[in-house]
Amino acid sequence: MSIRFCSFVAPIAAAAAVIAGCDNRSQPVSPSTVENAPIAAVAGPAQIAGPAQSAVAAKSPSQHMVTLFDACDPETFNAVLGDGACLRSGGVRFATFLEQLGLHHSVGGWRFAPSNVTMKVGEVLLATNRGGEVHTFTEVEEFGGGVVDQLNQLAGLTDVAPECAALAGGGRIAPGASSSEEEDEAGVEKYQCCIHPWMRAEVRIAEH
Repeated sequence: MSIRFCSFVAPIAAAAAVIAGCDNRSQPVSPSTVENAPIAAVAGPAQIAGPAQSAVAAKSPSQHMVTLFDACDPETFNAVLGDGACLRSGGVRFATFLEQLGLHHSVGGWRFAPSNVTMKVGEVLLATNRGGEVHTFTEVEEFGGGVVDQLNQLAGLTDVAPECAALAGGGRIAPGASSSEEEDEAGVEKYQCCIHPWMRAEVRIAEH
């Protein structure tokens, strides 16, 4: 690891422990609530649709998905942040992650895709974590820093988004889990990860 970043490792590991709380993430975490469950888990077994079921399906709101990605390397991330911090195969080593963040104020493998979404009032916005780390998909008034001071410093984000400061450990989306909401108001909404705050998306919502 570069000497330049050695001083950040211990504080980041401590911050990660606070973020993780009492979660046991040694194995991939499955959603435990309907709110965070994948669509297939909520829908239940497939059924043959009759006329009434078809009518209900036709009225279901359209869905727009934002996928949360990262490229953590489990060997090196877990060695620093603790077992279960990264639940994927291969990826960017922890030292390289810090170096890239310090140089570019972001790391390309950690992102929301797409970063711009256009939808209408009444449609559903779904955030799904396809990475190996825990993320948040937090609506903020303005983009800012997150809950890990050392990552904020490396990313050049000195002003913490108030919504992230108030998160208090909630709003996390574990690997493989999802979170969704039906949009009820036109306008532009901003979302970021409060752990990796350069992960961002803008959602433009229009009236029907």
